[in-house]
Amino acid sequence: MNDEQITELLFARDESGIAALRESYGRLLKSVAYGVLRSEQDAEECESETLLRAWNSIPPARPQRLAAYLCRIARRLALDRYDYNRAAKRSGEVLPIDELAEYIGGSSDAEDLLTENELTRLMNEFLRGQDYNTRVIFMRRFWFGDTTKEIAKRLHASESMVKSRISRTLKRLREYLRKEGYDI
Repeated sequence: MNDEQITELLFARDESGIAALRESYGRLLKSVAYGVLRSEQDAEECESETLLRAWNSIPPARPQRLAAYLCRIARRLALDRYDYNRAAKRSGEVLPIDELAEYIGGSSDAEDLLTENELTRLMNEFLRGQDYNTRVIFMRRFWFGDTTKEIAKRLHASESMVKSRISRTLKRLREYLRKEGYDI
């Protein structure tokens, strides 16, 4: 079943739309959540909650890219669950997005922040200028939350190559953002 058909089922409030979402995107959503949480049980809960939120938000929303819409929901839920779990455990674990925050900076003062859309545009522009493997490594690390070991296995490369590529890419990103007026 294609995305348009699934969306029409959801608009018609047909519960088979949920089953179609789970069949088409369940593994992807679970993978996104697992990349952040590293817990099978929590990832399954995020997958289910994502499907429920999609059911509740479509309609009125009519996403152009259903997979991206669902992944964004799953990732937000996983990050919220991660924050909740980390607060409960007070662990010293660092999430990849926290690692990236060091390079893109930020402050709580709204006047000092670029809008989310502007930062997104800059990040997309930067990534378009990178070679394919660099983009894959960057996205696997900072969007999907894969470890360097998992990325190396996926790309049939050494872990040290992945680590050095991430390091160099983050340095180039910092320079690019500074050049574009985003001071860190």
